[in-house]
Amino acid sequence: MTMMTPTSVPERGGFASLYSQALRLASSVPLSAVQLVSRLTVANVFWQSSQSKLASWPVTLQLFAFEYRLPVLDPGVAALLATAAELSGAILIFFGLFSRLAALMLLGVVATIQIFVYPAHWGEHLTWAAPLLLIFARGAGAISLDHLAGRFFSRER
Repeated sequence: MTMMTPTSVPERGGFASLYSQALRLASSVPLSAVQLVSRLTVANVFWQSSQSKLASWPVTLQLFAFEYRLPVLDPGVAALLATAAELSGAILIFFGLFSRLAALMLLGVVATIQIFVYPAHWGEHLTWAAPLLLIFARGAGAISLDHLAGRFFSRER
C-alpha cells in the first residue's frame, strides 16, 4: 500500500509507469532521425521501381500500354515520365536535396497510381505517401544536403 501525505501524489506502478517511460523514450527520438529513415525508406521504394522499369524497357512499355493505361497520355510518354520521376525523385530524396519538391513529385506519382492504375491498393499507397508527406511538411531534416545548403546560404547574407 502506498502512503500518501497531503502534498504527495500517489505513485503509479505497473503498466501506467511503463507506458509513461515508453512515451518519454519515444519523445527523445530526434525528428531528424525519423526524417532520415523516412527518406531512405521511400527512396528505396522508388529506386527499385525505376530500376525494374529500366531493366526491361520493352516490358515497361507493354505494361503502360496494356495494364496501366493512363488516360490522355501515350503509353511511351507515360512510361518515360514515370521512370524519370521515380529515378530523379529517389535520388533527390536519398540525398535530401530539393526534398520537398521531390516529395511533392513522388506524391503525384503515388496519386496517379492510386487513382488510375491500382485503386484497390490504397493501403500500400498510404505506406508510400506517409513518409513523403512527412518530408513535404517538415523537410529533409538535419542530415541532408538541404540542411547544409540552408546553413551555407544563410551565412552568405
